[in-house]
Amino acid sequence: MPKPYSRDLRERVVRAVEAGASCHEAAAVFEVSPSSAIRWVARWRRSGSMAAKPMGGKRSPLDAHKPWLLELVAAEPDLTLEEIRSRLRARGIVVSASSVWRFCDRHGLTFKKKPARHRAGPRRRPHSSRQLETTAAAA
Repeated sequence: MPKPYSRDLRERVVRAVEAGASCHEAAAVFEVSPSSAIRWVARWRRSGSMAAKPMGGKRSPLDAHKPWLLELVAAEPDLTLEEIRSRLRARGIVVSASSVWRFCDRHGLTFKKKPARHRAGPRRRPHSSRQLETTAAAA
């Protein structure tokens, strides 16, 4: 997301409009979009402020339940995202799996692969490369 225009530029545009120029004229002089000039002037007249609105992301609905979630994962570290989601659903909190993942990622919670899960073998070779090496060494 781009950075907001400087406060100085905003002040110059608003001063030009207050001095009698239209928003479109001030926007053309200061090379900003007319919609920006209109919004800045409207905000100035409404609140007396020309400062840019705060930038930043949304708050997660799971942040309100942070202590409970962290305790849950600490007590049962092998829970899957779907199991955590079902526990949240039981408490009346409906969120997506991606929301749970982002919460876990923000708080440094990781989900490691279980050793019982093996990768699929190669398609064309019936044996692993380690078995081929031992077979070749024995020959």
